[in-house]
Amino acid sequence: MEKRIVLLGSGELGKEFVIACKRLGQYVVAVDSYANAPAMQVADAYEVINMLDGAALDAVIAKHRPDIIVPEIEAIRTERFYDYEQQGIQVVPSAKAANFTMNRKAIRDLAAIDLNLKTAEYRYATSEASLRAAVAEVGMPCVVKPLMSSSGKGQSVIKSQNDISKSWQYAVEGSRGDLVEVIVEAFIDFDYEITLLTVTQQNGPTLFCPPIGHRQERGDYQESWQPMPMLEQQLREAEQMAAKVTEALGGAGLFGVEFFISKTAVYFSELSPRPHDTGMVTLAGTQNLNEFELHARAVLGLPINEIQLLKKGASAVILAAADSHSPRFMGIDAALSVPNSDVRLFGKPTSRPYRRMGVALVYGDLDKEIDYVTSQAKKVAARVSVVG
Repeated sequence: MEKRIVLLGSGELGKEFVIACKRLGQYVVAVDSYANAPAMQVADAYEVINMLDGAALDAVIAKHRPDIIVPEIEAIRTERFYDYEQQGIQVVPSAKAANFTMNRKAIRDLAAIDLNLKTAEYRYATSEASLRAAVAEVGMPCVVKPLMSSSGKGQSVIKSQNDISKSWQYAVEGSRGDLVEVIVEAFIDFDYEITLLTVTQQNGPTLFCPPIGHRQERGDYQESWQPMPMLEQQLREAEQMAAKVTEALGGAGLFGVEFFISKTAVYFSELSPRPHDTGMVTLAGTQNLNEFELHARAVLGLPINEIQLLKKGASAVILAAADSHSPRFMGIDAALSVPNSDVRLFGKPTSRPYRRMGVALVYGDLDKEIDYVTSQAKKVAARVSVVG
């Protein structure tokens, strides 16, 4: 049952997805805007194009005639996906899901207005002047995010009037694609945030991974851990909300659904229609199937009987500190001397300050304290340095 898969976006998440697909005997073409991207290093073939160029995207699809198209990033001319579905190509999870979730406006309105899920109060802005008006309505502090961005790029917190202008400029600089619009969210006084990996199947029930906790800096995740201790009632509420929004989007695949959890409420935050960066903790062997294996099975229509928590685990990012066209790593031996540890280096051909170049992983028995496992992962990451 070999399928021809075109992967749109070839970063570290795409690389692990390709590995999972290759283990199931699939043929994968990795596409990105630069050569030697991580997923290209393990794929059967690759293409280098600007995926916001509709004609270039059409040409790649016509050339490779895939059975399945799997988007891995936001900056894609996703409206073309509807036509590809009409041609009989499976779009993951679906053309509707890809279009809605590549744009924070579409997915937020679907969740808050159509599905009546609890979210932060929010407004949209298309200029610095309209941003000022939006901030006046939702109040300060508030969070500003580009409608199209990834890994926290362009995201900032406005605490005073003096922050508005620089927040607008930062959002514009961090926006992906050709859409210049932001979402302004009222600040929620939450206790913690989680990612609930949610798997929809072609011929089976929707399944949920144990919740993943995470910490962010500069809008990007720094550590994640699984499971996140939380009240059973709040977990069930998050699962119900995740099931509702993924059902509305349709299709099969793994979604990363993010929630803010306060003492009294569960708030829907965001959704990604693909493996999630915080879900890299599953590479520590926390589950019987990691998030990439789950995505591959769901995409291919293969059965997933259950998701079992086997271990506690944590991940911590390995960041670059400088620009380099030939990054190298030091300290791997010291990092791997930490018990129950592993390191995944992504193989990115260049580095820049704060660019995620790898991830440290640590696992422990289910009776281990999650704080201990997380501290061990941070220790492993701290021993690895990016040089060059």
